[in-house]
Parts: sequence; structure tokens; C-alpha cells
Amino acid sequence: MAPDFAGMTWLNPPPHHVFGDGTLTVRTGKDTDFWRETFYGFWRDNGHFLYRSVDGDFTAEVTVNGKYEVLYDQAGLMLRLSENHWIKAGIEYTDGLAYFSVVVTNDTSDWSLVNIVAGSDGVRIRLTRHAEAIRIQYLDAADGRWKPVRLAYFPISKTVDVGMMCCSPQREGFEATFSDFTVGPAIPRDLHD
Repeated sequence: MAPDFAGMTWLNPPPHHVFGDGTLTVRTGKDTDFWRETFYGFWRDNGHFLYRSVDGDFTAEVTVNGKYEVLYDQAGLMLRLSENHWIKAGIEYTDGLAYFSVVVTNDTSDWSLVNIVAGSDGVRIRLTRHAEAIRIQYLDAADGRWKPVRLAYFPISKTVDVGMMCCSPQREGFEATFSDFTVGPAIPRDLHD
């Protein structure tokens, strides 16, 4: 494992992954996903998640780039307390477009989508924990500003797992590259510039 990713652990290791200089490239397994019940009526907890445990409040960021081609191909950040409590946020392919997608799961999952323009260098994603509130943003390449996507409730705990997630619910072999993954102190609580 590359030094940038030292101390991190896989939940559901992918069939293929490569560590580079500050990068992780993953090729997904068949029919992988994280979802609990809502609308579709199934539970899946077999997506790929490389994580570390973090105490208290924090901000995590990563740039994600993928070869999005098949419905629900997805890659981004994940925050996880258990199989019943987690959040995934990133780029997801649906209806022929790559959207910014967030799924918040507190026993059952919900799903929200925002249409964004993803540059050829990928999308920078930020997830911040402020006690029971999780703040999700992406960096708009056009104006260089962090755009809000979601402010969600998440159960308070001493530690939580955070890291990079990818899935391909309708195929195998989706390829995603993560770069410049960081976890540090939480950004200020100011929601507006």
C-alpha cells in the first residue's frame, strides 16, 4: 500500500486496484452497490470502500475521475458508522449523464441528484462532519468555489469510518481513479460566503 494510504482498510476489496503517487485506481466487481430497501426493495452492502477511522469533527476531500458508461456507475467519498448508517457522495451515471449523487442511509436509503459539469480532470468532493450534521460540497471548476449539495443528519459517535467508495450495480469493470485524498480538521461552520 502506498504511503498516502497507509493505515487504511478495505471493506469489500475490489478484484483489481493500483496505488500510484497520491492516487488509487480501482476496477469494480460485478453488481456492487451500497443501498438499503427504499423504492428498490433490496439491500446491498458489497460496494468497495477504502477507509480509515476518524475521531470527532473533520473534513475529508478527494478528487474522483471515472469511466462512467453504465447506469449507476459511481465513485466518491463515504462516511460509515455501520451497514445501517452511512453516507456516500460522488459522481453517479444515470440517464446518460454523470450527476453529483448523494445517498444518506439511516436504516433506509434516500437518493438525491444534482446536475453538474464534470471537467476532464474529475471532480473534487468535500465531506465535513459538524457533530450530527454532515455537509457535502463539490468544487466548481468553472469559478473555483465550493458549492453546497447537502446538509444531512448523521448519528453522533466518537469515531466514524471515512474514505473512498466505488460501485457498479449493473456490471463489473467500472474504472475509477481517486487522487489527493485528505482528512483534516473540520472547516468553519459558516454555510455562506
